[in-house]
Amino acid sequence: MELLLRDKVMELVASELEALKQRIIENHRSAGQVASGRTTASLKVEITEDGGVLWGRSAFGTLETGRKGGKVPAGFWKIIRQWMDDKGIQVEKPDSFAYLVARKIAKEGTQLFRNGGRSDIYSPEVKDTVDRVSDGIGILFGSEVEHINLNFNENGNN
Repeated sequence: MELLLRDKVMELVASELEALKQRIIENHRSAGQVASGRTTASLKVEITEDGGVLWGRSAFGTLETGRKGGKVPAGFWKIIRQWMDDKGIQVEKPDSFAYLVARKIAKEGTQLFRNGGRSDIYSPEVKDTVDRVSDGIGILFGSEVEHINLNFNENGNN
């Protein structure tokens, strides 16, 4: 049984979102940003009857922008300490170092933020995916119109 056009479109969207997820993960790894793996593990594709979404943890945007200075969570230095462990960063006084790094981030933002960010983790991949989905949907609709025309002509209608 031939898939309905809607099913073909949803199949295309699901496939492209899964591929997008994998490209983002690869870019994230290639940039040396992976520490604990929680960000990559948070990426999930969800397909509903209305479309599809690629979900990620709330801090996902900072992969390209960095974190600006300002209010930080309570015990932020402990988060930095865990990040150091995850990245394998070893210093003589790790708790003091984590506290100082956390204080600098709170005051000035991360180094990525201070350097103006980057645009190669997900931005170009999202644009390319949108283009591929648009092109694919155009092809699907084009073939559907051709199919309608063939059926119309086969039934003796002009």
